[in-house]
Amino acid sequence: MFRPTKDGGASVWLSAGEASLLRTLVVPVMELLGESTRPAMPVSVLDELESLLEADEPQPPQDPVLARLLPDAYPDDPEAAGEFRRYTESSLREAKKYFAQTLLDTLPQKGGRVKLTGEQARDWLRALNDVRLMFGVRLEVTEDFEEQLAALDPGDPKVAAFEVYGWLGAVQESLVQALAR
Repeated sequence: MFRPTKDGGASVWLSAGEASLLRTLVVPVMELLGESTRPAMPVSVLDELESLLEADEPQPPQDPVLARLLPDAYPDDPEAAGEFRRYTESSLREAKKYFAQTLLDTLPQKGGRVKLTGEQARDWLRALNDVRLMFGVRLEVTEDFEEQLAALDPGDPKVAAFEVYGWLGAVQESLVQALAR
C-alpha cells in the first residue's frame, strides 16, 4: 500500500477500481457535510456577527452519521454544547469538506500513482477517517468487527460493505505507517 516519500509525504499505486471506490465513498460525506441546519449567513460582516450572537443554540444533527462527524463537545451540558457548536460547527464542516476535496483532487480518475505531500497525506487520513465513521455508523460496526463479519451469511449483501470497511481501515493504517517512517 502506501510508502513513505523522501519529502515526508506518501505514495501509493491505486487501481482504477480502488480510485473509483474511494471517490464514490468520499462524495456522500461531502454531501452530508454540505447540509446545514442554519440559514445562509448575511452578506455583511456586521450582519453576520449580529446573526451569530442572536442565533438560537444550534442543535446536534439528527442524522447519526453527522452526529458522529460533528459530535457534541459537552454531551452532559446541552447549553455549553450548543454554545460550542454555534462557534465551531461551520468551520469544522468546512475543514472536513476541504480534507475530502484534497483526497478527490489528488486521486487519479483512472487509478495510478498517487504522490502526496505530508500535508495532503494528513488530509487524506482525516478524509478516510470520516468515510470510515460514515460506513461504521451505517453498518452499525462494533469493536467486534471481525465477529460481526464472520456472523454474516456469505450471501448477505452486507458482507461486501464490511469488506470495504476493512479495506478502508487497511488503507488508513498503511498511510499512518508511511507517515510514521
